[in-house]
Amino acid sequence: MESVQLGFWVVVLLVLLAILFDFMNGFHDAANSIATVVSTGVLKPQQAVVFAAFFNFIAIFIFHLSVAKTIGKGIVEPGVVDAHVVFGALVGAIAWNVITWWFGIPSSSSHALIGGIVGATLAKAGSSALIGAGIMKTVAFILVSPLLGFLLGSLLMVAVAHVFREKSPLRIDRLFRRGQLVSAALYSLGHGGNDAQKTIGIIWMLLVASGYVAAGDSAPPWWVIWSCYIAIGLGTMFGGWRIVKTMGQKITKLKPVGGFCAETGGAITLFLATSLGIPVSTTHTITGAIVGVGSTQRMSAVRWGVAGTIVWAWIFTIPASALMAAAAYGVSRLLF
Repeated sequence: MESVQLGFWVVVLLVLLAILFDFMNGFHDAANSIATVVSTGVLKPQQAVVFAAFFNFIAIFIFHLSVAKTIGKGIVEPGVVDAHVVFGALVGAIAWNVITWWFGIPSSSSHALIGGIVGATLAKAGSSALIGAGIMKTVAFILVSPLLGFLLGSLLMVAVAHVFREKSPLRIDRLFRRGQLVSAALYSLGHGGNDAQKTIGIIWMLLVASGYVAAGDSAPPWWVIWSCYIAIGLGTMFGGWRIVKTMGQKITKLKPVGGFCAETGGAITLFLATSLGIPVSTTHTITGAIVGVGSTQRMSAVRWGVAGTIVWAWIFTIPASALMAAAAYGVSRLLF
């Protein structure tokens, strides 16, 4: 399959657009890392975003590029990708992120990007250009990641309640305020490790399609990796405050012990998915963990109406971003 040699400045502009998406990913998904630690009062908002951004970046030294390989080479046949496909995918994902951020709905930046890639590819070449295995494992984890987060969050909450049943509430609160610093750091590592790699993957896809990187290379250039980790960290520092309240308090009321269990359960899920090279939604994961923690108290402790709204956003994310990406692909073809 022949690579299309794209103009240098076209590639530069698309790389910048991808880095903008990465920044918005951090901005949009900052709530996933900081909502519990802010809502329980363990850290002030300004402290929390700097704390989370630091660990988003530190993930560069911990995780292999398994997720980047899935995005870059496991979703779409490389020979189909061109500047119009990448432009459509990024515009579709960014547009959906802006819409959901504006309404304070925790949606998935990850699945917005997957939907964008799929929509732009379908508009160009139809379903034959898609790689079924890569898409199916990503779609499967739309269900698996929140369920695993739910299971781990609830089990940890039950275990903690059993182990510390003879401790006073004040002592438990003091202990888990410290513990939440560890769990928030782990979750932020998982967030950076999984989400930054999605943008690395799409830039890698672009560079291979444009002929600037060989298709057989085992990793993208170092500047791509560093740029994406820095961008997601900066995005987290600016924080998507409209979503923090939804995640931290509207689903269920959290205390430090609950925040610790939710973040730890979510972090374990993210570490597992990243090690398997599966792009998952940090939003889905932490929401499932928070609901799991809330449900161990009593089912009425969870505001199921709010949780239902979030689930509807999950359902619509891939088709909505795919539709907008297909439209953006068409516009790109007409204009350029």
